[in-house]
Amino acid sequence: MDTEWGTTPGLPDDAFEHDGLITKRHQRAGALAFLRPLPGQLLWDIGTGSGAIAIEWARAAEGAQAIGVERKPERAARARRNIERLAPGRVEVREGDAVAVIGSLPAPDAVFLGGGVTASALEACWSALRDGGRIVAHGVTLETEGVLADMFRAHGGQLARLGVEIAEPIGRFYGWAPLRAVTQWSCAR
Repeated sequence: MDTEWGTTPGLPDDAFEHDGLITKRHQRAGALAFLRPLPGQLLWDIGTGSGAIAIEWARAAEGAQAIGVERKPERAARARRNIERLAPGRVEVREGDAVAVIGSLPAPDAVFLGGGVTASALEACWSALRDGGRIVAHGVTLETEGVLADMFRAHGGQLARLGVEIAEPIGRFYGWAPLRAVTQWSCAR
Protein backbone atom coordinates (compact mmCIF):
# COMPACT_ATOMS: atom_id res chain seq x y z
CA MET A 1 0.00 0.00 0.00
CA ASP A 2 1.29 3.46 -0.89
CA THR A 3 1.75 5.19 2.49
CA GLU A 4 3.02 8.48 1.08
CA TRP A 5 -0.35 10.13 1.83
CA GLY A 6 -1.18 8.40 5.11
CA THR A 7 -4.62 6.97 5.82
CA THR A 8 -6.81 10.08 6.11
CA PRO A 9 -9.41 10.13 3.31
CA GLY A 10 -9.12 12.78 0.61
CA LEU A 11 -6.31 11.62 -1.66
CA PRO A 12 -5.68 13.87 -4.67
CA ASP A 13 -7.79 12.93 -7.70
CA ASP A 14 -4.61 12.31 -9.69
CA ALA A 15 -3.62 9.54 -7.26
CA PHE A 16 -6.18 7.45 -9.15
CA GLU A 17 -6.29 6.40 -12.75
CA HIS A 18 -9.75 7.57 -13.88
CA ASP A 19 -11.79 8.66 -16.88
CA GLY A 20 -12.98 11.93 -15.34
CA LEU A 21 -15.99 10.28 -13.70
CA ILE A 22 -14.60 10.14 -10.17
CA THR A 23 -16.02 11.34 -6.88
CA LYS A 24 -13.85 14.44 -6.53
CA ARG A 25 -11.46 14.78 -3.60
CA HIS A 26 -13.48 17.21 -1.45
CA GLN A 27 -16.74 15.33 -1.99
CA ARG A 28 -15.03 11.95 -1.49
CA ALA A 29 -13.57 13.05 1.86
CA GLY A 30 -17.00 14.29 2.93
CA ALA A 31 -18.68 11.04 1.92
CA LEU A 32 -16.12 9.02 3.88
CA ALA A 33 -16.74 11.19 6.95
CA PHE A 34 -20.39 10.04 6.88
CA LEU A 35 -19.47 6.43 6.03
CA ARG A 36 -17.09 6.33 9.04
CA PRO A 37 -14.66 3.51 8.17
CA LEU A 38 -14.16 1.27 11.19
CA PRO A 39 -11.73 -1.61 11.78
CA GLY A 40 -12.82 -4.87 10.19
CA GLN A 41 -15.95 -3.46 8.57
CA LEU A 42 -17.18 -4.04 5.01
CA LEU A 43 -18.17 -1.36 2.50
CA TRP A 44 -20.06 -1.86 -0.74
CA ASP A 45 -19.03 0.75 -3.34
CA ILE A 46 -21.78 0.63 -5.96
CA GLY A 47 -20.74 2.06 -9.33
CA THR A 48 -17.15 1.91 -8.14
CA GLY A 49 -15.65 3.51 -11.29
CA SER A 50 -12.02 4.18 -10.36
CA GLY A 51 -12.45 2.46 -6.99
CA ALA A 52 -11.53 5.67 -5.14
CA ILE A 53 -14.18 5.42 -2.39
CA ALA A 54 -13.51 1.72 -1.78
CA ILE A 55 -9.75 2.27 -1.72
CA GLU A 56 -9.93 5.17 0.71
CA TRP A 57 -12.31 3.19 2.95
CA ALA A 58 -9.87 0.26 3.06
CA ARG A 59 -6.90 2.55 3.77
CA ALA A 60 -8.70 4.39 6.59
CA ALA A 61 -9.23 1.60 9.14
CA GLU A 62 -7.30 -1.50 10.15
CA GLY A 63 -8.75 -4.57 8.48
CA ALA A 64 -11.46 -2.65 6.64
CA GLN A 65 -12.51 -4.36 3.40
CA ALA A 66 -14.57 -3.21 0.43
CA ILE A 67 -16.38 -4.70 -2.52
CA GLY A 68 -16.76 -2.50 -5.55
CA VAL A 69 -19.55 -3.25 -8.02
CA GLU A 70 -19.09 -1.95 -11.57
CA ARG A 71 -21.09 -2.81 -14.69
CA LYS A 72 -18.55 -1.48 -17.23
CA PRO A 73 -15.60 -3.87 -17.76
CA GLU A 74 -13.11 -1.10 -18.65
CA ARG A 75 -13.91 0.76 -15.42
CA ALA A 76 -13.70 -2.46 -13.39
CA ALA A 77 -10.24 -3.09 -14.88
CA ARG A 78 -9.18 0.47 -14.04
CA ALA A 79 -10.42 0.06 -10.47
CA ARG A 80 -8.43 -3.16 -10.11
CA ARG A 81 -5.25 -1.38 -11.25
CA ASN A 82 -5.83 1.38 -8.68
CA ILE A 83 -6.52 -1.18 -5.96
CA GLU A 84 -3.32 -3.08 -6.73
CA ARG A 85 -1.35 0.13 -6.38
CA LEU A 86 -3.11 1.76 -3.41
CA ALA A 87 -4.86 -0.96 -1.34
CA PRO A 88 -3.72 -4.41 -2.49
CA GLY A 89 -5.74 -7.30 -1.10
CA ARG A 90 -8.27 -5.01 0.63
CA VAL A 91 -10.81 -4.40 -2.15
CA GLU A 92 -12.54 -6.83 -4.50
CA VAL A 93 -14.32 -5.75 -7.70
CA ARG A 94 -17.40 -7.55 -8.97
CA GLU A 95 -18.68 -6.87 -12.47
CA GLY A 96 -22.33 -6.63 -13.41
CA ASP A 97 -25.58 -4.86 -12.71
CA ALA A 98 -25.69 -3.70 -9.09
CA VAL A 99 -29.09 -5.14 -8.20
CA ALA A 100 -28.13 -8.53 -9.70
CA VAL A 101 -24.69 -8.64 -8.05
CA ILE A 102 -25.47 -7.47 -4.51
CA GLY A 103 -27.78 -10.39 -3.82
CA SER A 104 -24.70 -12.63 -3.63
CA LEU A 105 -22.60 -10.33 -1.42
CA PRO A 106 -22.10 -10.50 2.36
CA ALA A 107 -24.13 -7.88 4.25
CA PRO A 108 -22.34 -4.52 4.40
CA ASP A 109 -21.61 -2.24 7.34
CA ALA A 110 -21.66 0.74 4.96
CA VAL A 111 -22.67 1.45 1.38
CA PHE A 112 -21.68 4.20 -1.04
CA LEU A 113 -23.56 4.75 -4.29
CA GLY A 114 -21.99 7.24 -6.63
CA GLY A 115 -22.41 6.11 -10.20
CA GLY A 116 -25.79 5.61 -11.80
CA VAL A 117 -27.91 5.65 -8.64
CA THR A 118 -31.33 4.13 -9.30
CA ALA A 119 -34.27 3.70 -6.96
CA SER A 120 -34.04 -0.10 -7.23
CA ALA A 121 -30.30 -0.18 -6.44
CA LEU A 122 -30.66 2.26 -3.55
CA GLU A 123 -33.59 0.33 -2.03
CA ALA A 124 -31.72 -2.99 -2.42
CA CYS A 125 -28.66 -1.54 -0.69
CA TRP A 126 -30.74 -0.04 2.12
CA SER A 127 -32.46 -3.40 2.68
CA ALA A 128 -29.13 -5.28 2.80
CA LEU A 129 -27.46 -2.85 5.21
CA ARG A 130 -26.72 -4.21 8.69
CA ASP A 131 -28.39 -2.57 11.71
CA GLY A 132 -26.31 0.46 12.64
CA GLY A 133 -24.89 0.60 9.12
CA ARG A 134 -24.32 3.80 7.17
CA ILE A 135 -25.29 4.70 3.62
CA VAL A 136 -24.21 7.63 1.47
CA ALA A 137 -25.47 8.26 -2.05
CA HIS A 138 -24.37 11.02 -4.42
CA GLY A 139 -26.23 12.36 -7.40
CA VAL A 140 -25.55 15.06 -9.98
CA THR A 141 -28.68 14.74 -12.13
CA LEU A 142 -32.22 15.96 -11.46
CA GLU A 143 -33.44 12.38 -11.80
CA THR A 144 -31.05 11.14 -9.12
CA GLU A 145 -31.91 14.09 -6.87
CA GLY A 146 -35.53 12.91 -6.99
CA VAL A 147 -34.52 9.39 -5.96
CA LEU A 148 -32.42 10.74 -3.07
CA ALA A 149 -35.23 13.05 -1.93
CA ASP A 150 -37.62 10.08 -1.89
CA MET A 151 -35.20 8.07 0.28
CA PHE A 152 -34.76 11.04 2.61
CA ARG A 153 -38.54 11.33 3.03
CA ALA A 154 -38.89 7.57 3.60
CA HIS A 155 -35.93 6.94 5.92
CA GLY A 156 -34.69 10.30 7.27
CA GLY A 157 -31.01 11.00 7.55
CA GLN A 158 -29.61 14.10 5.92
CA LEU A 159 -30.05 15.52 2.44
CA ALA A 160 -27.34 18.02 1.50
CA ARG A 161 -26.14 19.90 -1.55
CA LEU A 162 -22.34 20.01 -1.83
CA GLY A 163 -20.81 22.83 -3.82
CA VAL A 164 -17.04 23.15 -4.20
CA GLU A 165 -15.15 25.84 -6.06
CA ILE A 166 -11.45 25.67 -6.90
CA ALA A 167 -9.21 28.69 -7.55
CA GLU A 168 -7.98 28.64 -11.16
CA PRO A 169 -6.08 31.13 -13.29
CA ILE A 170 -7.98 33.83 -15.16
CA GLY A 171 -5.26 35.59 -17.10
CA ARG A 172 -2.73 36.79 -14.52
CA PHE A 173 -5.26 36.57 -11.66
CA TYR A 174 -7.27 33.79 -10.06
CA GLY A 175 -10.99 33.18 -9.89
CA TRP A 176 -13.36 30.51 -8.65
CA ALA A 177 -14.25 27.59 -10.93
CA PRO A 178 -17.14 25.49 -9.60
CA LEU A 179 -17.15 21.72 -9.65
CA ARG A 180 -20.48 20.12 -10.51
CA ALA A 181 -22.72 20.34 -7.42
CA VAL A 182 -23.48 16.99 -5.77
CA THR A 183 -26.64 16.11 -3.89
CA GLN A 184 -25.82 13.79 -1.00
CA TRP A 185 -28.16 11.61 1.01
CA SER A 186 -26.63 10.07 4.13
CA CYS A 187 -28.38 7.95 6.70
CA ALA A 188 -27.72 5.40 9.44
CA ARG A 189 -29.94 2.34 9.69
